[in-house]
Amino acid sequence: MKIIAATSNKGKVREIKSIFSDMDIVSMREAGIDIEIEENGESFLENALIKARVIANLCDCAVLSDDSGLCVDALDGAPGIYSARYAGENATDEERYQKLLKVLENETNRNAHFTSAVALILPDGRELTALGYVDGKIGYEPLGENGFGYDPIFICDELGKTFAQATDDEKNSISHRKRALEQVYRKLMLEVGE
Repeated sequence: MKIIAATSNKGKVREIKSIFSDMDIVSMREAGIDIEIEENGESFLENALIKARVIANLCDCAVLSDDSGLCVDALDGAPGIYSARYAGENATDEERYQKLLKVLENETNRNAHFTSAVALILPDGRELTALGYVDGKIGYEPLGENGFGYDPIFICDELGKTFAQATDDEKNSISHRKRALEQVYRKLMLEVGE
């Protein structure tokens, strides 16, 4: 089955390919689709479905999309669905996590979690969705050189270190996106009867 991954993020495409290894996964760019999609949903799942539905209307194959972000307890779940735009539309990863560190500098409750919502739309219009989570805490300073986004300040409970200190294999073994992708993959196998 051919699936268009509704992302231009190479790291996400790699992660999708590792889980959907028996499928033909292509990025939007590889499929010749170059459009900006406004994510104006009120939840991660709404945003994932918005992206998948837009691309599904442009092609005749399956489309997989995700929306994910960091949710901080002390900030009532912020930055949440605004994680990528937390420090402004064109901010760098460092500007985003530095802003978050500044906002939390006098906060003792550092609990947080990453959430990932994944939506897969099949060629016949059926929609398969799932949510994945990973718990942790926000550190007081960035640590590590790997990863992207908020990885340098997110201390994963299961790993005992920041995502940026973890190897790709360590992070991917327990990531929120992997957990959501695996659920959708299992649902797909049930749908197609394999």
